[in-house]
Amino acid sequence: MAPRWHILRTDGALTLCRQLPPRFDVAASTTLPMGDPVRLAHQIRQDMWRALQRVRGFSPVVHLSREGDVIRLTAGGRVAGPVAPGLSAQIADLLACPAHRARWVAQAGRSGRVLR
Repeated sequence: MAPRWHILRTDGALTLCRQLPPRFDVAASTTLPMGDPVRLAHQIRQDMWRALQRVRGFSPVVHLSREGDVIRLTAGGRVAGPVAPGLSAQIADLLACPAHRARWVAQAGRSGRVLR
């Protein structure tokens, strides 16, 4: 059976998570230009998982909300057990990486969908 990702939509926001309810035991935030929120959330989730897959009990959560002309992004997730020092900094580094950001924006810009 394929993994099931929950996409929770509220007014002007979207949350992508594996487990309900979504929980941020660790998180970092940034802003990105507008684009397709589902594509953006999945791209970020995939890269975050690749970077943190060795963290025992980690389950990614990505939350996007509209903030004027940009998307406010919070990425992180649930950790079963103690949160390792520096884990938030690893996520912040991933969100700040110019190569990842360029790819995310390019992928998210291929659709006309935006957060409403």
